[in-house]
Amino acid sequence: LKADGRYEAIDNEWSLDIRALTWAKSMGANTDLRLGRQVLTWGTGDLVFLNDLFPKDFVSFFSGRDDEYLKAPGNALRLTHYNDAINVDFVWTPTFEPDLYLTGERFSFFSPLAGGNVAPIPPLSADEPGHSLSNGEFALRLFKTVEGSEYVLYAYRGFFKQPNALTPSLEATFAPLGAYGASLRRSLGPGLFNAEFSFYDSLDDGTGDDPLIPNSQLRFLLGYEWEAKPNFTVGFQYYLERTLDHDRLIANSPFPEFEPDELRSLVTNRLTYRAGMDSFKYALFSFRSPNDRDFYLRPQFTYRYSDSWYFDIGGNLFGGDKVDTFFGQLQDASNAYLRIRFHY
Repeated sequence: LKADGRYEAIDNEWSLDIRALTWAKSMGANTDLRLGRQVLTWGTGDLVFLNDLFPKDFVSFFSGRDDEYLKAPGNALRLTHYNDAINVDFVWTPTFEPDLYLTGERFSFFSPLAGGNVAPIPPLSADEPGHSLSNGEFALRLFKTVEGSEYVLYAYRGFFKQPNALTPSLEATFAPLGAYGASLRRSLGPGLFNAEFSFYDSLDDGTGDDPLIPNSQLRFLLGYEWEAKPNFTVGFQYYLERTLDHDRLIANSPFPEFEPDELRSLVTNRLTYRAGMDSFKYALFSFRSPNDRDFYLRPQFTYRYSDSWYFDIGGNLFGGDKVDTFFGQLQDASNAYLRIRFHY
């Protein structure tokens, strides 16, 4: 059991968030079962997710809460089986668990219908799939490590995690999704190399000509991390997203000027330096999209006063040339934070 109590001055409300309420049991020598509310994660990306289609909390992430809160909890059954041939991870989420997306309550967001940023009152509440077992989510991971290299295959069937589709009445909703991918992680030279691929199959728009439903996509990721100097770690990632049937999307879209490019790239960089026997940590994580011409910077300084007291100072800095890109829509939402943590 893990729970967070929280008071938020914005809406003057107290809340209780159950992040974990899980029952675990060994089903024999090689099989484990976990049932209940839990935070799930897999894939090789560093803050970039391809085959990890478990819910994320972008509102907390952009607000300066600890990185662990980017992963939102969900109610699921997870079955893991280990054997010499291949290991199997299976996750069943009985009812759809979306991301905690931007609603206008904390951050405004870009709306192509309005042609600019909006913060609706009441906040956006997308039309979710019905809470029935037929609208559940299934995720499968087959993984094996051979001579230090980790090979993984992924499959998913459910819905896009963001409300990036519209109903015929132009209400935001979630489109059905099938995703299939693979990843590799291994040591290379002085560091760790990772590669990941995923095919996003938009199940209700196989031809790509329905402007109300997102097109299918191919997604690629390459990453490398190494210790450049003692206590100084550097990580780079290159992410590429290709929208399939892009010509049909543009030809049928009522807002072609706001549709994504056929190829969208993203470059990330993580820099971490530790000093004073790990009492001080200086970190910077940056996102930059060359074709969207937008960016997101996450500087952070951590001071460990003792084994019990930690202090964090950091920020979320957004910018971009256009308001209709993912980070560009948040260019007026940059913020700074101070966190004080006490462990006992």
